[in-house]
Amino acid sequence: MKKIVLLLMLCFLGRGLAQETGENSFGAWYMYFGTNKISKALSIHSEAQFRFYESTGNFNQLLLRTGLNYHIDPNSIVTFGYGYIDTDPTFEDSPAGVISAPGDKLVEHRIFEQLILKNKVGEFLFEHRYRLEQRFLNNKDLSQTDTQHRARYRLQVTLPLTDTFFINVYDEVFLNLQDDIFGQNRLYAALGVHLTHNSSIQLGYLKNHFNSVNFDRLQIGVFFNPDLRRTKAKQ
Repeated sequence: MKKIVLLLMLCFLGRGLAQETGENSFGAWYMYFGTNKISKALSIHSEAQFRFYESTGNFNQLLLRTGLNYHIDPNSIVTFGYGYIDTDPTFEDSPAGVISAPGDKLVEHRIFEQLILKNKVGEFLFEHRYRLEQRFLNNKDLSQTDTQHRARYRLQVTLPLTDTFFINVYDEVFLNLQDDIFGQNRLYAALGVHLTHNSSIQLGYLKNHFNSVNFDRLQIGVFFNPDLRRTKAKQ
């Protein structure tokens, strides 16, 4: 009888721990992306992402990223950039003014190098993105630091439906260059709308798969790519 009670307790405890990951909640990522040409061959990448365990709350991650793009030709771009990432890895609602529980607040400074290659097959637009990342992680509450390296590959396919609407899908795999090689996989599908010639919005769904958990995420992305050279010419 004691063994049965102990087994039931462990089952309920395991269930509680699984729920604390937020795996059963439908979260959301709200995102902004910009590519701003500053010369014929150079542009600036800007990006901000606000990620939540739930659709309108329970903070998970703030990601800010920027970089300098060199356009080899219209279908080839290399980038060198920097990212700042503030993460609460716990699925817990925190009191007002508190981002995470003690010992759980993670801050990451990230350097990345990237190559994008584009091609077209019929009406389908293909984009291959290769990225290397050097990650400098800091647990601010415990004063612990770590350095990790990671490789990423994303295959993205865009299909125009009309001059205004399009479908965008991608799959991206993350490979650790230390410890376990598999990091995560992201599968994404969205409906996009061209608002103007240099801006669009995408409403999509992301399946984020890790070794032990899977997350379902709503994604709302705003893309704004004004040519800063034109702005300078008008002034």
